[in-house]
Amino acid sequence: MGSGEYAMIMKLSEHKSEGEEEYFPNLKILPSNDQVKELQTILRDRNTSRSDFKFYADRLIRLVIEESLNQLPFTKCEVITPTGALYQGLKYQKGNCGVSIVRSGEAMEQGLRDCCRSIRIGKILVESDVDTHEARVVYARFPEDIADRKVLLMYPIMSTGNTVIKAVAVLKEHHVLEENIILSNLFCTPFAAQMVTTTFPQMKILTSEVHPVAPNLFGQKYFGTD
Repeated sequence: MGSGEYAMIMKLSEHKSEGEEEYFPNLKILPSNDQVKELQTILRDRNTSRSDFKFYADRLIRLVIEESLNQLPFTKCEVITPTGALYQGLKYQKGNCGVSIVRSGEAMEQGLRDCCRSIRIGKILVESDVDTHEARVVYARFPEDIADRKVLLMYPIMSTGNTVIKAVAVLKEHHVLEENIILSNLFCTPFAAQMVTTTFPQMKILTSEVHPVAPNLFGQKYFGTD
């Protein structure tokens, strides 16, 4: 990544001045406030207990999932209220589903279910070769009609982007359109953001933070395997 591209993503992470979205229009960052910053701080603190880590991770996941759902297209609709009045409202434009990248992505599944009742969730397992460090897919299970759905791809920590790139490639092999994929992410490095946005410019990414250092032990601490 060039120094100019790195600086642009870091400026974006510090919340957007005019014109920055022209460079990375599909990289969205959760609106920052003191509550979000506190959650990020707790999750990065090495002294945070496992029970506290899981509790506050679930809170941040819920915020990211909610904002990811805001990226989905809606269409206008009309409903009749209990009093018989006509109400002009909105509904999702098409069917949605979730796909978690095992294992850390599974931490985000309950947050999605809490927001979308009975939503179908698929899984992808991507492993890195011990010698070459090349990512490879060893397992994938999706709803049969995934090509007709909007897909929320869930992966909390993105350091290099290799795992996500491999997972998206598999989704595209199953005829999912790139523009129908939204990556829900908690922490992302500038390098990973550049890699993924360059490889899949039509895919949306929603993250809570872009920072040079990602909390890579997230999955181990969340599931108690650290």
